[in-house]
Amino acid sequence: MSLMSLTAVALGEKIKAKEVSAAEAAKEALEAVSKREEQIHSFVTVDEERVLERAAQVQKGIAEGKYTGILAGVPVAVKDNLCTEGMLTTCSSKILENFVPTYTAEAVVNLENAGAVIIGKTNMDEFAMGSTTETSAFGVTRNPWNTDFVPGGSSGGSCAAVAAEECSFALGSDTGGSIRQPSSFCGVTGMKPTYGTVSRYGLIAYGSSLDQIGPVAKDVTDCAAVLECIASHDRKDSTSIQREDYDFTSALVDDVKGMRIGIPRDYFGEGLDGEVQEAVMAAAKELEKKGAVVEEFDLSLTEYAIPAYYVIACAEASSNLARFDGVKYGYRTKEYNGLHNMYKKTRSEGFGAEVKRRIMLGSFVLSSGYYDAYYLKALRTKALIKQAFDQAFSKYDIILGPAAPTTAPRLGESLSDPIKMYLGDIYTISVNLAGLPGISLPCGVDSKGLPVGLQLIGNCFEEKKLFRAAYAYEQTREYRHCPVTER
Repeated sequence: MSLMSLTAVALGEKIKAKEVSAAEAAKEALEAVSKREEQIHSFVTVDEERVLERAAQVQKGIAEGKYTGILAGVPVAVKDNLCTEGMLTTCSSKILENFVPTYTAEAVVNLENAGAVIIGKTNMDEFAMGSTTETSAFGVTRNPWNTDFVPGGSSGGSCAAVAAEECSFALGSDTGGSIRQPSSFCGVTGMKPTYGTVSRYGLIAYGSSLDQIGPVAKDVTDCAAVLECIASHDRKDSTSIQREDYDFTSALVDDVKGMRIGIPRDYFGEGLDGEVQEAVMAAAKELEKKGAVVEEFDLSLTEYAIPAYYVIACAEASSNLARFDGVKYGYRTKEYNGLHNMYKKTRSEGFGAEVKRRIMLGSFVLSSGYYDAYYLKALRTKALIKQAFDQAFSKYDIILGPAAPTTAPRLGESLSDPIKMYLGDIYTISVNLAGLPGISLPCGVDSKGLPVGLQLIGNCFEEKKLFRAAYAYEQTREYRHCPVTER
């Protein structure tokens, strides 16, 4: 069996027991990347020399007792909107095609301090704007389960890399479901933590009040171990929260007796694929068999989540992306006439169609005369959505539902209809608006052989309940390796 077929924790234990070395693990990851990248295109940047050098350093550190954690020597892929010192960080955009940061994102620093080996930077929707990883300036990523289909987005590269076993685990970012939805499409497990749990320092911002970094892995145990590693209070991030308990792995127990699980009726209406509904409800039955109390309820304001999210996210994006102007770093147009012309041409040539669409929408809702009508109204709606979840969590420990209304669509289908792509986020975006934690894990496959994802949502700072329920459900089924790993 390939070392990349093992979970991150299992591989870490082998390295710790000196059964294999960090260098051997890194070489196997690089071989898998070399073998599968032409098909999948999960990565934007891979520096083999740097990877092998880092693996040798880590192995030496393990021998000297510097790295003692479970992730020491384990290969990881990092989404290309997380800054890495000395390594290209492009956000999959032409405007940052030559950007090499002088510092590293705090979450990545935490991984490096634990001895993880970064294999490379993964492809994504440009500036995390998209749900398919088709808006990347460097080409599309394909779903390892069937390369005619999308891997989801915006963290599609990270999820595809884990599913294709090109790395042991990965980091993604989640603004409106960008970890959970592609995890669902690629048959892996992805976690969006409570807002503020993982430092956003070094994450190139899309929507600052919504963005959160999280793990993508083969199973729930790996997700808990990785979150335990990357979560920390960071004075460099004003939204970072000091938590009393970071011991997430202690929640990995196969016991949900008495746990109250709510299923929103609103999530099972028009637009939900029948096979997805069947798989999700079967998962709920499994948890009920294990002693959980499962019941349906009405979660209000669901229909307002999408408009509120896109108004807020695009408004924040239009502000955040104003810094990319061709002056300080990144791409600059070759021919221009004066400063303002240089700004316009650089941004016109450097940004893709979806990014321009969202910048224009964001600028519009923040403009004089429309600010109150759209942006302030969206903020009020966001507060009401949070209240609706607070009310739900006064009755239930967790909320269960689908991660996406369908399995992965075919390549090209979503880009032709952006509104349809936006509507595909209906089950994930409320979690970001309310700052809640959510996890997506596989719960079956449809008739096309594509994975179906189950989403569990928890109250703020209650990741342990999510891990407990997810782990208990995971014990009822085996991990399914995607077909590309068998070739």
